[in-house]
Amino acid sequence: MCGIVGYVGPKQAQGVVIEGLRRLEYRGYDSAGVALVHDGAIASDKKAGKLANLDKAIADAPLPESTTGIGHTRWATHGAPNDRNAHPHLGQQGRVALVHNGIIENFAALRSELEAAGHDLLSETDTEVAAHLLESALSGGANLTEAMQAVCRRLEGAFTLVAVDGQDPDRVVAARRNSPLVVGLGEGENFLASDVAAFIEHTRDALELGQDQVVTITRDDVEVTDFDGAPAEAKAFHVDWDLSAAEKDGYDWFMRKEIHEQPRAVADSLLGRRNEEGFLQLDEMRLSDQDLREIDKIILIACGTAFYSGLVAKYAIEHWTRIPCEVELAHEFRYRDPILTRDTLVVAISQSGETADTLMAIRHARQQRSKVLAICNTNGSTIPRESDAVIYTHAGPEIGVASTKGFLTQIVACYLLGLYLAQVRGTKFGDEIASIMAQLDRMPKLVQKVLDGADQVHELARELSDATSVLFLGRHVGYPIALEGALKLKELAYIHAEGFAAGELKHGPIALVEEGMPVICIVPPRGRDMLHGKMISGIQEVRARGARTIVLAEEGDDEVTPYADVLVRLPQVPTLLQPMLSVVPLQLFACELATSKGHDVDQPRNLAKSVTVE
Repeated sequence: MCGIVGYVGPKQAQGVVIEGLRRLEYRGYDSAGVALVHDGAIASDKKAGKLANLDKAIADAPLPESTTGIGHTRWATHGAPNDRNAHPHLGQQGRVALVHNGIIENFAALRSELEAAGHDLLSETDTEVAAHLLESALSGGANLTEAMQAVCRRLEGAFTLVAVDGQDPDRVVAARRNSPLVVGLGEGENFLASDVAAFIEHTRDALELGQDQVVTITRDDVEVTDFDGAPAEAKAFHVDWDLSAAEKDGYDWFMRKEIHEQPRAVADSLLGRRNEEGFLQLDEMRLSDQDLREIDKIILIACGTAFYSGLVAKYAIEHWTRIPCEVELAHEFRYRDPILTRDTLVVAISQSGETADTLMAIRHARQQRSKVLAICNTNGSTIPRESDAVIYTHAGPEIGVASTKGFLTQIVACYLLGLYLAQVRGTKFGDEIASIMAQLDRMPKLVQKVLDGADQVHELARELSDATSVLFLGRHVGYPIALEGALKLKELAYIHAEGFAAGELKHGPIALVEEGMPVICIVPPRGRDMLHGKMISGIQEVRARGARTIVLAEEGDDEVTPYADVLVRLPQVPTLLQPMLSVVPLQLFACELATSKGHDVDQPRNLAKSVTVE
C-alpha cells in the first residue's frame, strides 16, 4: 500500500512532493508526511489522517525552502494511524529521514539490537528501525548509497525504502524488494515514486527497478546497483497517458469517472488483438504455441475484485477450451501445497501488478516449473516482469480504491486468453472465434447503453440509503457478479452485503431474508432456459418471504416482470458476456448509495488501492 515520493532538482521540493502524494493518496490515507533537506539538516512535518491535515499543518507552520525532499502517505501496518507512527521517520540524531512501504519482518530483533546500543525509538513502526540503522551506517563513514546497501542486506521482508541525508543535500536514495518503486527521468531533475502518477505532471519517461536494487538520484544522474553495490540495469519505459487521465474531468468522484470510462477502457483493451488475417495475437504472449498445447490445467489466482473476474473467466475458458480451470485466492494458494506441474498454466490477475499475495503465489508457481501468465493494468510492474507472458488491460489509470474499469477490462483480458487458447489448440473454428470477437466489439456501445440508464439506478440507491443489509443473487456467470456487487457495497457504504449462488438460498441463507430487505437478482439470458427458470424460482422464494426484489434482466424478458419490484434492463448478449453489462448497475448503485450516506467514495475507510503487504 502506502504512497512514496522523492525529488531532487531545481523546483521547490515541498510542492512537488505534496502534489505527488495527492495523486498517490489512493494508496493509503491513514497519515501523511514530508521531509526536506535544508541547511545541513532535516526539516519535517507529518500528521495523522488525510493529506489535508498535513496541508493545514504546513500552512500554519511553513517548512523552509528546499530542492530535495521525500514524502509518504500511509496505510497502517505496524502501529496505529497517529502522528507518532506517521512517516517520515528520523534517525537517532535526526540526520536521516526515511519513508517505507512494506513490512520488515525481522524488525523486532533489529529493534532490540538498537535499543541495547542506546537508541531511543519513538514509534511502534518497523520503519523507524531502518532509519536508525541507516544513520548508524552513515556515522561509520559510509555515504547514503553505501549505507542503504548495507542496511538492505540486513532486512527481511518486503519493502521500498526512500531516504535523504541532511548532510548530503543533492541526493535521494531508495531501495526495493517485493514492493513497487519507479524512477521518473526529468531534465535537470529526477523523481522516485510508488506509481508514475506521482510525477506524470513533470515527465513521462521512467525506469522500472528490478528486484533487490538500490537507486541513487541526483539532479543530473541516476545510478542503480544491487544490494552488494554491483552495477545493475533498470528498464526504461514511456508512460502513454498524461496528467488529464488522472484528473476527475468534472465528476465528483474518480470512481464515478472511471465507471463512465468503461466503454473506452473496454474498446482500448480489445484494440490491436487481431492480425491482418484476422487471427488473435497477444503482444506479450511469450509462451510458444507448443507450450500452450501442452497445458492440462489452468489455475487463476487473484484477490478481491480480481478474484471475481477469475471466477467469471473460469466459465468462459472451460467452455471454449475444455481445459479444467481452478480459481484460487492468491493468499491461500501456496500455503495449501497446490499440485503444480510443467503443464500447469497459472494466470495471475492484478490491476496494479504489485499485489503482494499474488506476487508470492506466482513465485511459488515458477519454483514448481509451472508457466505463469499475468493479466495486469500497470506496465512495467513486478508481476508482469516476473511472469512468462502478460496481457495488459489498457484501462488507463484507476485512482478510485474500489475497482471498476479494472474489473471489466480484466474480464475482457480473460476472454481474450480463452479465445487465444481455443485458437492455438483448435477447440474453436476460426469463424466461431471471429463471431465471439464481433460480439465483444459491440460491448463498448452496450456498456454505454447501460450507463445511459444510470438515473434509474441512482434514484434507487438514494431511496435505499438507509438499508442496513442487501443480498445479491446470481447463477452461472451471474454468481461472481453477485459477489462483486456485494463487495462494492461493503467497500463503499459500510453495510452488510452478501452475494450468493441463487441455488444455495434454500440451503441456509434464505434465513437472512426479512420483510422489506432489498435483494438484487441477476437473471441470466433466456437462451439458458433451465438457468433462467431456476433463477425466477429463486426470486419467487425471496419475494414470498417479504424481500424487495431488484431484478437485472435482459430487454424483452417479460417472464420476470411479475416478480420484480424494480426492473433494471440490460441489452441482450450471450450468457458468457452478460457480466460485462450486469456489473455496471451494481457499480453505479454502490457509488451513489455511498455518496448518499456522505462517505468518501474514492478513499473508503481502512482500504488502500494496492495491497503490497502479505
